[in-house]
Amino acid sequence: MDQLFEASERTTSGGVEKRLSKLWKNERHASGSSDWVGDAIYGVNDGLGAIFGIISGVAGYTANTHTVLISGFFGALASTLSMGAGAWLATKSENEVMQTTLSQERQEIQQDPDHEVEELGLLYQLKGFSAEESARIADQIAGDEDQFLKTMVQEEFGFHEASLGSPWRSAIFGALSTLVGGLIPLIPFFFMSGFPALIAAGIVSILAHFAVGAAKSLITSRSWFTSGLEMTAVGIIVGVASYLLGSLGAVVFGAHVG
Repeated sequence: MDQLFEASERTTSGGVEKRLSKLWKNERHASGSSDWVGDAIYGVNDGLGAIFGIISGVAGYTANTHTVLISGFFGALASTLSMGAGAWLATKSENEVMQTTLSQERQEIQQDPDHEVEELGLLYQLKGFSAEESARIADQIAGDEDQFLKTMVQEEFGFHEASLGSPWRSAIFGALSTLVGGLIPLIPFFFMSGFPALIAAGIVSILAHFAVGAAKSLITSRSWFTSGLEMTAVGIIVGVASYLLGSLGAVVFGAHVG
């Protein structure tokens, strides 16, 4: 009879775990879509802001549009590689921290299980369960070492093994979105030259800043128009400041060379 009850309990537990995993998967899918949009906006904005600043500064330093184009192009490549490497390292570091935490928690459970059971019970008391209910739940969870480990890590540190990310996915996605943003200010230079190309690059970049800012409303509760204006203002400030610094550099270095 006891064996039959244990088998039924395992079946029920397995069904619950499958259902919960499905719910988590759906939530992560919805959250992942939001993260995907957020990462794309961040990458495009980073590339757009950096390269717009570079070409504005170089344009302030020299009127040679070929120099401006080359500087912006290699700046875009450098930003792309930097963002890709940074995203790879960041995700890898987060995974390592999670793995280290799992390993340390596993050792604590093996070395002093009673202490960990008491700790889990106290955590459930903070959630509103009575001392008796908390102790009973903690003891029941502790009966399965793997489940005990997952629960402790989730309750104590707030993450689940499923939250581990892919460093290569982060790197590729971060690099490509940055490259797209970095190439936007350079588009006019492939079809125009001279001062008109600089004016066109400025217009394209400002419009792109507004579009990126408006797109942020997809992952925030702010008005798309307000968000777009804010990003546009930031882009204009960066462009003007970079241009003035480039002009100052032309005066300083020009005088020094002369």
